[in-house]
Amino acid sequence: MSVRAIGVLGQARHLCRLTGSMRQCRRPALGALSRAVDSQRSPAVYFFPGFQLRCFATETEAKSGNVVDKHEFQAETRQLLDIVARSLYSDHEVFVRELISNASDALEKFRYTLLSSGEADLAGKDRPLEIRITTDKPLMQLTIQDTGIGMTKEELISNLGTIARSGSKQFLEQMKSSQKGASSEASSNIIGQFGVGFYSAFIVANKVEVYTRAAVPNAPGLRWSTDGSGSYEIEESSEAELGTKIVLHLKTDCREYADEDRIKAVIKKYSNFVGSPILLNGKQANEIKPLWLLDPQSISKEQHHDFYRFISNSFDIPRFTLHYKADVPLSIHALLYFPEGKPGLFEMSRDGNTGVALYTRKVLIQSKTEHLLPKWLRFVKGVVDSEDIPLNLSRELLQNSSLIRKLSSVISTRVIRFLQERAKKQPEEYEAFYQDYGLFLKEGIVTSNDPTEKEEVAKLLRFDSSKSDTPSGRMSLEEYYKTVPAEQQNIYYLAAPNRVLAESSPYYESLKKRNELVLFCYEPYDELVLMQLGKFKSKKLVSVEKEMREESKDVNATTDFGEGSLLHSELDSLIPWLEGELKGQVAKVKATSRLDTHPCVITVEEMAAARHFIRTQSHQVPEQNRFALLQPELEINPKHPIIKKLNKLRESDQELAQLIAKQLFANAMVGAGLAEDPRMLLTNMNTLLTRALEKY
Repeated sequence: MSVRAIGVLGQARHLCRLTGSMRQCRRPALGALSRAVDSQRSPAVYFFPGFQLRCFATETEAKSGNVVDKHEFQAETRQLLDIVARSLYSDHEVFVRELISNASDALEKFRYTLLSSGEADLAGKDRPLEIRITTDKPLMQLTIQDTGIGMTKEELISNLGTIARSGSKQFLEQMKSSQKGASSEASSNIIGQFGVGFYSAFIVANKVEVYTRAAVPNAPGLRWSTDGSGSYEIEESSEAELGTKIVLHLKTDCREYADEDRIKAVIKKYSNFVGSPILLNGKQANEIKPLWLLDPQSISKEQHHDFYRFISNSFDIPRFTLHYKADVPLSIHALLYFPEGKPGLFEMSRDGNTGVALYTRKVLIQSKTEHLLPKWLRFVKGVVDSEDIPLNLSRELLQNSSLIRKLSSVISTRVIRFLQERAKKQPEEYEAFYQDYGLFLKEGIVTSNDPTEKEEVAKLLRFDSSKSDTPSGRMSLEEYYKTVPAEQQNIYYLAAPNRVLAESSPYYESLKKRNELVLFCYEPYDELVLMQLGKFKSKKLVSVEKEMREESKDVNATTDFGEGSLLHSELDSLIPWLEGELKGQVAKVKATSRLDTHPCVITVEEMAAARHFIRTQSHQVPEQNRFALLQPELEINPKHPIIKKLNKLRESDQELAQLIAKQLFANAMVGAGLAEDPRMLLTNMNTLLTRALEKY
């Protein structure tokens, strides 16, 4: 397996030379390495046309009284190390994560071997199992040591002398084949998969020394060293303790990793939840427990508060806590928090990252994971840990996008269901949450492409209604659905800045007479959300403006406008006159019986879309084109005193009648929320006031 990796990468480098640039061949080379990892063949000699690559040559020499074995690769290992050190990892600091993960695996192997093989087969079985990290600024050295299983000489050659051979992966295979008890629990704690993590040391080091002593009786201490130039040495060492110690001689430009604070920050970021204690210069650096793996009943509120502040870098406390575990369809351990504080500016922006970190076997993969939760849930903080997540060689990037989408769907569905439960069990707390984070739920409806998800999120929405007893007595769509008669086909809603304007709206008059239940939408984007939702269960979501316009299209609609209204003959002359005076502004003028206290009203085909257009884009469009796009219709109330007086003024004072007609249209546009700038009303209004005061 390992030699094939070397051979394939050797071929990749040869191809790169032909094209003139190693960097241009980075992806093919990495792909070759990835393919080689999964190979099960390990031939002694690997052939390519014109090539013959051997694994290594061995020299033995005496050095300071010790026998030193020198191994020299013939497959241009230096180039392989360059790929690992320069191309595989996106960030230098991840080498700490990789080496700590290796140390953790060594400790887990020791624990498993101790349980499965018996104490007689192991040396130093009572020693503390821990990871020790030491920094040395003057010498520019970083030492990472574990008290785990250690390595024999053969294992040194096999595990460290061969790139892309995973000792942990081989160990897991042996565990499975042995079918020993406790293998499932032990295997879940094994982190390594690919066999390249150790070589991340060469990102920051120009020389690496490994001191190790296998945990078997009378095992010799060994020292393995290399400068990454293509060869390594192995010799016996009396300094080696049980376990493994890695000494990194740092490059000058990487001396920051000899600083205790720098290493402490990296541990906190990536390896804080590794199962064994990590001692940094004698002080434990990973004291916070991985709560998501613990029994929810055993976790105190104070522990949740501390953990939330740790993973969210905030100072508030969580409002709700969701501790979630699932084995199917994916293995998931999740601990998610819903903040108590109001959302910040970065959370309000869709450019912000999600607040959920992705872990695999307690090791951080990505602190801000794209696509793990949809953007509209970016306010959720927490941790998701899954053993089923496919990773690339560097363990930084996710593979198999369909599996990630499945993971996202499972978690999103659970979050939505959790919020629905809170709305029923803790209505007051949920109402406070909705006040702060309702905008995100509405964003979810607008951005989701799944009709089922849209409807589930819609159950979380809350609106004031025409029958609310108190200002805080908001209603859900589910409650509306259950309240109205089953035969009612529509759910009616009205957009207005506040309740006073909603109740006095001309669009609400006729429904108020019929005692219809209407939802009041006070936020500018509410009606867009409901328009995007379309329907809830079997009922259509219909704005009252839309309902008014649709009814006016009904040819069977009543033509009896009530007692005291203008005659049909008078309307037949007034309507064409109004259309002439408002030419270029209204598409049509018609009489309506749905108004009572208002003289007229404007209707358009899609009021929500029209208002959104006025707010966002109308300034880019000339006024004439704007009216052509909106196609507003003016509906007049034939029994209103202003309309009846206007009909008479057409004959007696045409100039004043024209001013009134324009003012009525402008007022109706303001009432509909379609006026680009209400200040434009002032000129015509002042002229009207002047005419009204001429007699005094």
